[in-house]
Amino acid sequence: MKKTGYGDDGNITLLAKGVELKGEIRVDGTVRIDGRLEGDVHTKGEVIVGEDGVVKGAIHADSLVSSGRIKATVTATGKVQLLKTAILIGEVHCPTLLMEEGAKFQGVSDMGVTGWPEEAQRLPSNVRDMNAHRNKPVALIGREVDL
Repeated sequence: MKKTGYGDDGNITLLAKGVELKGEIRVDGTVRIDGRLEGDVHTKGEVIVGEDGVVKGAIHADSLVSSGRIKATVTATGKVQLLKTAILIGEVHCPTLLMEEGAKFQGVSDMGVTGWPEEAQRLPSNVRDMNAHRNKPVALIGREVDL
């Protein structure tokens, strides 16, 4: 059997060039978008946005590979890869973000990092949960010189 380059499950959903869809796509396999989607994509597989593809909405997937235009909030459990012709405006939440030279990204990326590893060692022993202390007033009692 010839490999297609898509997920091995054979479950491929295609939004072809020239097709416009307003709504939501919910599948388990690979989604390829070469047309225009105004809405959300939810898949356990990969989302591929071709050079002519346009997505406005939200993308929830295992991974994203794009060479098209996206204006969305992207959440991936794996990697997000922007190829050289890609434009992404919005938020990206993923553990790995790859961008080829020429790709454009405007927005916010969250890769799950909350601090440097050595910062955890500097916490006072009486502080167990930093989230419990966030956004609370702090009294300045001295200066730290080695910032």
